Order: sequence, then structure tokens, then C-alpha cells
Amino acid sequence: MAVQKMYNEEAKTQGSTMATGFALISIDPEKGSPSTALGPKMGMEATSLSRTLKKMEEQNLIERHPNPADGRGVIVQLTPYGKDMRDFSKQAVLGFDEAIKANISKEDLDTFKNVASTMIDLINNKQIYKNKEAS
Repeated sequence: MAVQKMYNEEAKTQGSTMATGFALISIDPEKGSPSTALGPKMGMEATSLSRTLKKMEEQNLIERHPNPADGRGVIVQLTPYGKDMRDFSKQAVLGFDEAIKANISKEDLDTFKNVASTMIDLINNKQIYKNKEAS
């Protein structure tokens, strides 16, 4: 939660949010991205993604165009302003990564990544709160 708060504070300096920055980074800056691919890529529910994309469109960060490969789908493309904001978001993430690497040993960081990966696997495989069968 502290990392999320930090990213939101940095995004706020540009009138943005962490969710918007994450979406900007997830969109291919050259070709755009199918909207249906963004939700799974970001681990975001469809309704939350829809809200985020609508706000981004209102802020002139993105444009939506029909998907030529699938008439039912939409390609989300960055506007020039969206590309600028994507660069800002990317720099915020890289700055965080550099600060972490400068202050945490590689061994400790590798241990953290292994622990975090195991935790994510346990959560994704629903191994934490298994459905308990009535005895």
C-alpha cells in the first residue's frame, strides 16, 4: 500500500493516478492495444478498466478505434499527450527501481522476489483460503 501511495502522489503532480499510469505503460505506444487484452495484462476487472479508459479518453490520453481484425473489438491508442504521460509514468517506475537497487542488495532483492512470487502463486491458485467442506 505504501508503494501505491507513493506512485499516486507522484502521478498527482501531473494530474494523474497510478491506475492511469499503469494503463498508459500497458498500451503499446506504436500500435495501440486491444481493450480486451488490457484487463488481463493489468490484472484489472472489466468494470474498473472501463472506468479508467473512459477517464483517460476524457483527458485526451487515449483514442479508441474499431479493431480491424475483430469488428466487435476496440483498439486503444495513445494520443501524443498520452505518449508524453506514458514517458512520465515509465520514468517514475524506473526511478523507483533504481532507488530500490541502490539501497537493497541483490541477494536480498532476489529473496524478496522469490517470496513474493510464492505468495502470488498461492493466491492465484486459491491455496490460502480453501473452500472448507462441511464435515
